[in-house]
Order: sequence, then structure tokens, then C-alpha cells
Amino acid sequence: MTEKTFLTTTDVLLPQVGRSVSIGDKKIALFQLSDGRIIAIEDFCPLTNGPVLEGIVSGEYLYEPLRDYKISLIDGRIQEPDEGQLKVYELLIEDRNIYLKGASL
Repeated sequence: MTEKTFLTTTDVLLPQVGRSVSIGDKKIALFQLSDGRIIAIEDFCPLTNGPVLEGIVSGEYLYEPLRDYKISLIDGRIQEPDEGQLKVYELLIEDRNIYLKGASL
């Protein structure tokens, strides 16, 4: 059986708009992409020491709200010419419930 932690439901997500969830002291930003996929990424930019939740989503990329860094929502890499990495979390979606899969915190 897969270990999982409940985050929220799909009903609260809007396409391309971030939704914040917390697990203990970890903040996670959830995004529903325009194709319907749901992505969970660390809500902290290592370059600005600020949240990414209010960034702009375009395709599979998130533009960080303070300095407009381009971040891949697929692998968490901050794109060139900048450098850095955000953690991307694996999700499990059952019915309309969104779970963090495994012990990936």
C-alpha cells in the first residue's frame, strides 16, 4: 500500500493559479496546468528567499513573482542564465482528493 498524505481536493484548484498547502513547517504550492495536470512544488525560491505561489504559470513553467525567474514545474530547475532547484513533489490523485505520495517531504 502506498503511503500518502492528504493535501486538498481538486475542487479548490483553478487552472494556472497557485494554491498553498502546508505539511508541518513545509509550504507547498499546487498548480493545475492548462492541460489538467496538477503539479506540487516547494513554495520557496532559493534565489529570492521568497514564495513562488503568486508567480505566473505559462505552459510547464512558473515565473517567480519577485524577480521573474523561470522555473520548470516538471523538474523544479531554475532556467538559464540563472541557477537553482526547487523540490517537485510526487502526487497521487484519487477521485477528487490530492495526496502527497510517499514520504517525499
